[in-house]
Amino acid sequence: MSNSNAPNKQWRNWLPLFVALVVIAEFSFLVRLDVAEKANSWADSFYQFTTASWSTSKLSADHGDVEEVQLGVLSGELLSGDFDQGFVPGSCEEWLEKEDSVAYSRDFDNEPIFVHGPGQELKSCSIGCKFGTDSDKKPDAAFRLPQQAGTASVLRSMESAQYYAENNITLARRRGYDVVMTTSLSSDVPVGYFSWAEYDIMAPVQPKTENALAAAFISNCGARNFRLQALEALERANIRIDSYGSCHHNRDGRVDKVEALKRYKFSLAFENSNEEDYVTEKFFQSLVAGSIPVVVGAPNIQDFAPSPNSVLHIKEIKDAESIANTMKYLAQNPIAYNESLRWKFEGPSDAFKALVDMAAVHSSCRLCIFLASRIREREEQSPKFMKRPCKCTRGTETVYHVYVRERGRFEMDSIFLRSSNLSLKAFESAILSRFKSVKHVPVWKEERPQVLRGDDELKLYKVYPVGLTQRQAVFSFRFNGDTEFKNYIQSHPCAKFEAIFV
Repeated sequence: MSNSNAPNKQWRNWLPLFVALVVIAEFSFLVRLDVAEKANSWADSFYQFTTASWSTSKLSADHGDVEEVQLGVLSGELLSGDFDQGFVPGSCEEWLEKEDSVAYSRDFDNEPIFVHGPGQELKSCSIGCKFGTDSDKKPDAAFRLPQQAGTASVLRSMESAQYYAENNITLARRRGYDVVMTTSLSSDVPVGYFSWAEYDIMAPVQPKTENALAAAFISNCGARNFRLQALEALERANIRIDSYGSCHHNRDGRVDKVEALKRYKFSLAFENSNEEDYVTEKFFQSLVAGSIPVVVGAPNIQDFAPSPNSVLHIKEIKDAESIANTMKYLAQNPIAYNESLRWKFEGPSDAFKALVDMAAVHSSCRLCIFLASRIREREEQSPKFMKRPCKCTRGTETVYHVYVRERGRFEMDSIFLRSSNLSLKAFESAILSRFKSVKHVPVWKEERPQVLRGDDELKLYKVYPVGLTQRQAVFSFRFNGDTEFKNYIQSHPCAKFEAIFV
């Protein structure tokens, strides 16, 4: 009997120890669970602290100037390696949109650009813009010299620099003008003679009914170039010319000029000076009339041509004879002649549209955009803007934040580029995607002739850094491949661009 109860008694002796071990194990488990929960809570709190409090300014203060903020950069140092994947909400794009959104000190809608002096009554402008002389407000700019500090001096003229020396950009700067507005496409705000609104450039071609090959309207017989000698040289080469002006007058000049030109195969678009970009109504009226312009004037007249073979150019007096021979050939060969006017039926080149579209935004509005852009550029040199991150890295991928606006508009749209595809093609694709997504309407849409407005599809002609002249933007600027573009993006934080749609 005693032998049979021995095992039970032995088990009961170990029971208290077993219960104690179970209690200890359960207590240990609960402690670990509590610690884990607290650790997670601490991690959440730490993440909120780093994203909310460790702003770019905080990082700059603690670690010097910071150009790049890497989301999750703290993970390898303080938390697990999965920190940026597990705890960073949203995308780099969303984060950059927020962090780079620094408010400017001046709202141009509430405090418009004010220019002292006469200006066009603007129906619409993408920025607040006012002209006048009866305001007590200190102007941002004025059309005179000298000016008080903080007010820009503006030169505005459509005359040739050969007649008005101060219109030369270099001389104007030397005299103290801060902003130059001339016919030169290298000036700050070009004021050309061209525009869709003023000239019905796509007017249909009418039959050529006059016996004379060409018409001329020249009244200033003292021009500082060889235009009269060129006219005489053409006549010596047996080109019959009806001259309606006071110079070499042989035809009644009391006519509507454009209506008269429509009857001639050629028009002598002879300017009074041979100056780059100085292309006046003589040339554009010839285009309206559907009469091939024979030009003495701007050495770069081809930049203004609607198609490569639409203009005849007498560059030097010795060229007159060969030009005369070309005129005779075209006059006798309808197919060749019509080829020079094909642009009237098929539309001008994209380069021509890009040039004339510039004037769809009035020069007064473009002046205000130029002044406001300068004001913002100066403010962007302040510490609060210099601390913008402008790029964001997650893992091996970096996202760059750049800004793009259409030429003729002021405010910028955000574009994001990834380091894995930092190419010109990707940039252009991102621009088109962004502007299509907001159903962007080009600034020229209402100005162009209906036949050239196209559908709602956007076509990108050129994109270039803000600050280039229109000569550079339309004709000469190109990124020399993807490498140069990549280097530009990487070395210009929050780079700003303008786009030309055609």
